[in-house]
Amino acid sequence: MIYDLLIIGGGINGAGIARDAAGRGAKVLLVEKDDLAGHTSSASTKLVHGGLRYLEHYEFRLVRESLMERERLLTIAPHIIWPLRFILPHDKGLRPSWLLRLGLLLYDNLGGRKLLPGTRTISLRDEPHASVLEDRLTKGFEYSDCWVEDARLVVLNCMDARERGADIRTRTECTALERAPDCWTATLRGPDGESTVTARKIVNAAGPWVDHVLGKADASGEGALRLVKGSHLVFPRLYEGDHAYIFQNRDNRIIFAIPYEGRFTLVGTTDKAFDGDPSGIDISPEEADYLCEAINEYLRRDVTPEDAVWSYAGVRPLYDDRSSDLSTVTRDYVFEMEEKGGAPILSIFGGKITTYRKLAEHALDTLGWAKTDGWTADRDLPGGDIEPLEFAGFVAECDARYPWFGPRGTLRLARAYGTRLHAILDGATGTADLGEHFGLDLYERELDYLVREEFAVTAEDVLFRRSKLGLHLSAAERQRVEDWFAKRAEGMERVRGIEPL
Repeated sequence: MIYDLLIIGGGINGAGIARDAAGRGAKVLLVEKDDLAGHTSSASTKLVHGGLRYLEHYEFRLVRESLMERERLLTIAPHIIWPLRFILPHDKGLRPSWLLRLGLLLYDNLGGRKLLPGTRTISLRDEPHASVLEDRLTKGFEYSDCWVEDARLVVLNCMDARERGADIRTRTECTALERAPDCWTATLRGPDGESTVTARKIVNAAGPWVDHVLGKADASGEGALRLVKGSHLVFPRLYEGDHAYIFQNRDNRIIFAIPYEGRFTLVGTTDKAFDGDPSGIDISPEEADYLCEAINEYLRRDVTPEDAVWSYAGVRPLYDDRSSDLSTVTRDYVFEMEEKGGAPILSIFGGKITTYRKLAEHALDTLGWAKTDGWTADRDLPGGDIEPLEFAGFVAECDARYPWFGPRGTLRLARAYGTRLHAILDGATGTADLGEHFGLDLYERELDYLVREEFAVTAEDVLFRRSKLGLHLSAAERQRVEDWFAKRAEGMERVRGIEPL
């Protein structure tokens, strides 16, 4: 079999391209050396947003496209993307109040907003803000953006791509590439050993490893990659309410404080030049101190790095526009097509979660596929066939259909799987029908679904990417999930005729 397109990299860009290409009828193979969203795409601030601060850098096209995509994504995946109101305090000595209001007026109108409420001026001396913020902060602005379960967005795109005929292979690394005039031969190393495949075109969506893949293809990105590390801290909930805060820092950066998983507050992010292996990185002590100092300027309650219950870090593979300030390096995407008289390879630099769908359209247009009417703009992602502002009604229907499961568990499943939760709960009349219980509302039937439908292979895939249950379960409960996957892996090895070590 000859594939029309080989995509190397299972982050949001690769996943979006796989879905779009499969929907256009292409024979697609996507390979990812680790788990889907295993690196950068699960280490974001988890926002679908226009990029308010990009207006300062005159990136009006990027902001406009992002704002338009914000509402499109909310429409096609309302279970994993939902509206969030942000509070931007005015702090004397930083950006003046009139400039903030002007920027937000532009932000409200640049992208043709239809679903989300606009900006309003608020008093920070009123509750719930007065007891949270420092006394000097008296005036602020409230505006809209959206939250996204970033790793789930990647998984859902790959699920949809597979349902449209794409071949999605995780834990499969491309170890060599050989070009011919009209095709590529790729050597792959996966769970079952080494194999070769042939593809007419390649998309290099390897993120921080984009240059590494170009080296295998005997091509060069001409120094276009700039790696920037971003880190986050998760604290026990720092304030009540469903709103987020966006704080101006005195180095002209911004810091978010966002409600997270009901019980926590997410704080981020940093911008730090990175040079090294992007695998398995952690927040540095300097970054942790920076984040705490930044939010302590605004919150009455001071925090230290030791107060955090979890942290995560990722490396953003940005396009190097030679900016001297890391916070102003463009978040827009740039393509480099390299042919050398033979089969093409398209490499992707930069990009952001919010614009991944437009990036995918642009990538396939660049590779010569016939332009479409943008079919991905209004086709629901798996589980997303819910009206975007009527999610509460969907949850109420699920509560009535599965009263034995409990409202907390039903809400979690509805948020994770949307209408696909029926694939987990249908046919059961009580929790006894769901198999082994691992803690809280996690049962074996859900793990079976995640393995069967969502490419999950390890406990970490489930506990910290496809969900954040790892923050809620005890150490003993997490170990039971680990044991379940270990037992399953031993069974798979015996089926293959391999004795476990």
